[in-house]
Amino acid sequence: MRVITSKSKNAESFYISKGYINDKGVSTSVIVRKLGTLKDLLPEHGPTRDDVMAWAKEEARLETLKYKQEQENKSIQITFHADRQLDYEKQVFYHGGYLFLQSIYYQLHIDKICRKLKSKYKFKYDINAILSDLVYARILEPSSKRSSFKAASEFLEKPSYELHDVYRALDVLGNECDLIQSEVYKNSPFLGSRNDKVLYYDCSNYYFEIEQEDGSKKYGKSKEHRPNPIIQMGLFMDGDGIPLAFSLFPGNANEQTSLKPLEKKVLGEFGCQKFIYCSDAGLGSEDIRSYNHMGKRAYIVTQSIKKLKKEEKEWALNPQGFKRVSDDTPVDITKLPADDKGLYYKDEPYTTKKLHQRLIITYSPKYAIYQKTLRDKQVERAQKMLDSGNTKKNRKNPNDPARFIETTASTKEGEVADIHHYLDENKIAEESQYDGLYAVCTDLLDDEVGDILKVSEGRWQIEECFRIMKTDFSARPVYLQDENRIKAHFLICFLALIIYRFLTKKLESKYTCEELLDTLKTINFVEVQEQGFIPTYKRESITDDLHEACGFRTDYQFITKSKMKTIQKQSKGRK
Repeated sequence: MRVITSKSKNAESFYISKGYINDKGVSTSVIVRKLGTLKDLLPEHGPTRDDVMAWAKEEARLETLKYKQEQENKSIQITFHADRQLDYEKQVFYHGGYLFLQSIYYQLHIDKICRKLKSKYKFKYDINAILSDLVYARILEPSSKRSSFKAASEFLEKPSYELHDVYRALDVLGNECDLIQSEVYKNSPFLGSRNDKVLYYDCSNYYFEIEQEDGSKKYGKSKEHRPNPIIQMGLFMDGDGIPLAFSLFPGNANEQTSLKPLEKKVLGEFGCQKFIYCSDAGLGSEDIRSYNHMGKRAYIVTQSIKKLKKEEKEWALNPQGFKRVSDDTPVDITKLPADDKGLYYKDEPYTTKKLHQRLIITYSPKYAIYQKTLRDKQVERAQKMLDSGNTKKNRKNPNDPARFIETTASTKEGEVADIHHYLDENKIAEESQYDGLYAVCTDLLDDEVGDILKVSEGRWQIEECFRIMKTDFSARPVYLQDENRIKAHFLICFLALIIYRFLTKKLESKYTCEELLDTLKTINFVEVQEQGFIPTYKRESITDDLHEACGFRTDYQFITKSKMKTIQKQSKGRK
């Protein structure tokens, strides 16, 4: 680079210019920096013009060095030796997928929540580093706390704590579980508005690798039909599928009793006062409906048609009176073509002892075909059971094919009874009455049916939340025994789910859970001779979208150490 000057009638200006060959092969130059006019520069770099020129040339030399250094950083030359062994016990492989999770973690300001905890408890270990690593490991490599500590040692940023600090931190996290949940909710607007006008609620349970009951770990009805003691979790989720709050309760407790304590926290500590409560029929008892009929709350819950009173059940099963949801056109559902994909409904006032409600019955030909196909396969299996002589019923499974097998005993006077097993055609016909039908109860008496059904249909997301926690985040089985640490374990799973859900929202739900998790697990780097890192993953549309959503990039052929530190700061929202 060189110094050039430009004279006008009233002044002489100094510039630093850089020459280059343009895309047409022509030599040209560009102004890199304007230094100022001679009049402005003399007071500081004079007293003569020669002094100003000497200073300007030195600036040009420094600019040249800076430019060369930048170019060297962009083009790295590294020498490898075929006869040199690897350095002993030197780590060169690092996991980097956590950087994208870290971006969400810090946007939720969980680090600031951890600072409050440190100020309250006065401990010396870094609880923010511990919690963040446990959350990232739960998503990327779910395992025990000991194994999570080992997994975190392979992150680009190594743990700044010891394993014994992890278990100490679990005690604090368990104690402050409710506070952390409410603070995370209050911080969530930093990631965009929350759809908390609809709250879904459901329960699930998790088994322990123990044989005897202990504390909240009680024998109960396990979702996996296992004999181990279980603990139950109640979960609130917002309308976008992002978890809001959770609570734990004993494995032998009725799940309906879990709602009110957690909802009171949502109303008080979270400040959510106006919302529509939505759940399945098991968590939509009359008492629960009455509770959510108070204040500014409302409810939409599924209703078992089989449990309706005789008059309402007859009305629900009657094929007359249905209308198309999309335009309210009256329809005779008995005359619909087999391949019809529409949705039809009828509704009427439904008054119980405590509430004036609205009962909505829907019919879907597609759902009817699905249920009939499923039942036909079960009937076929029931016939095979009869043919083989194995007719034992599994009372724990409501879909057991043996439910279609009936038994009679016939005897002649004074003789031993003969047992006869046969297919119960009446049972099959009875179940077929409900094919394609679905019922919803609500106190929203004036809302459009389509809007009510759309809210009710969103319940699949909370079921998916439990599936992700159990399957992808390996929240079960639980090996911890201390009650406080168990609570901390589920808090980590809960935070992991929130971060995962916010990341999918940023990606506009373009990818499945399997696609996203598999991609995050493959984003790894190899360190080369302490000069920097080479990405080992394949660049694809999903990696481009991840970088775009989180505001940084790691998909370069080579990343210098200084650049990687910058990326780590960017993932934490720092410059």
